[in-house]
Amino acid sequence: MGPRTHLPPEIQLAQRLAGNEQVTRDRAVRKLRKYIVARTQRATGGFTHDELLKIWKGLFYCLWMQDKPLLQEELGRTISQLVHAFQTTETQHLFLQTFWQTMNREWAGIDRLRLDKFYMLMRMVLNESLKALKTGGWEERQVEQLLELLFTEILHPSSQAPNGVKSHFIEIFLEELTKVGAKELTADQNLRFIDPFCRMAACTKDSLVLHNITRGIFETIVEQAPLAIEDLMNELDAQKGADEESDGDSESLEGSVHRADLETDKETGGDEDSSEPVLQFDYEAVANRLFEVASRQSTPSQNRKRLYKVIQKLQDLAGGTFPEDDIPEKTYRHLLEGRRARKMRRRLLKSQNKRRRTGAGEGEEASSPDLGLGIVKKRSWKAVSPEVVCAETGNQSGVSRRKRKLRQLSGAGTAVTHGQEPGRRKRPSLKSRK
Repeated sequence: MGPRTHLPPEIQLAQRLAGNEQVTRDRAVRKLRKYIVARTQRATGGFTHDELLKIWKGLFYCLWMQDKPLLQEELGRTISQLVHAFQTTETQHLFLQTFWQTMNREWAGIDRLRLDKFYMLMRMVLNESLKALKTGGWEERQVEQLLELLFTEILHPSSQAPNGVKSHFIEIFLEELTKVGAKELTADQNLRFIDPFCRMAACTKDSLVLHNITRGIFETIVEQAPLAIEDLMNELDAQKGADEESDGDSESLEGSVHRADLETDKETGGDEDSSEPVLQFDYEAVANRLFEVASRQSTPSQNRKRLYKVIQKLQDLAGGTFPEDDIPEKTYRHLLEGRRARKMRRRLLKSQNKRRRTGAGEGEEASSPDLGLGIVKKRSWKAVSPEVVCAETGNQSGVSRRKRKLRQLSGAGTAVTHGQEPGRRKRPSLKSRK
């Protein structure tokens, strides 16, 4: 027997991460965290791209093997927090890059029963990535590196990202950015975060990506505008109250007790109706940036048309007009109706108006619905003879045809003359007509 080959530690960890026993997998995750910390603390330490790909393959199947939703959520949080174990920004970004490459490679093999857990993992990894930026004080260079990484691996047309990964990433980006940095980020910083989506919306030839970016990023900003303004006003009021409190050094005891009661109510949940903070945007700056990328000659016409509609909404917001503010519920129902239903309704009204105009032009005799030849109801034949109808409408050629039909129905052999009175004529019974 030959000597036993010694496998690299990354492969050993990956094999244990994908083991059948949960105890083995949990122990491998704890060892992996210690291994990452120990290896990246050295000045010459670090991981290569291939090594991190092997580690992520083991982590992918570690979550694959995990069942029970609560345990899946706990494992997903543990895996996503591994990014903080890396001691340098370069290794953190390499760890995130290999994660998105792993998701792009393995996405086609995920069945629908395991899809939700990997949606959750992508959300958690994005959240921890933004928290890493928050820990570094939203340093501009780190922000640019992360955004370039996400744009290259997910949004760029040359990336291998499937539509499911792209759509979910666009859907959750603003949500996770709001959770992490809504209280700290300024309008200029938020514009920097959405700039890759502006560039992608202008150059993409995929209609699905264009729709997801427009709906998930820009129209979401428009819809959250009232909440953002309300949040800004609340912040200004709180700042004004703090200034007044610092100026009022000679307040009475009663006033101080009343203020303490208000603060106690706020701490105990008295402000339950207040909403979570939302991202602040300079709507005019966002509109100008979108116009800059949409007005280029290389921008497809359908992209330009879609972006110009968003630009108009943003310009209205910059001018103080809310496009969809206080719209009644009836209007919402009308907007939700299909185009086909509205078209059929217009066509029906048009035909009714045309019928009324033609009926009014024929005089009083043609105004009656029973005497108009084109709109005679079935029940009118029971009371009106064909001779009367044809005589009053001036249609003599139809008399002989109706005579023959009535003879066949009634079986009568006697002829009906034109001079016969309509009241004395024997009408065919209902049974014979049938």
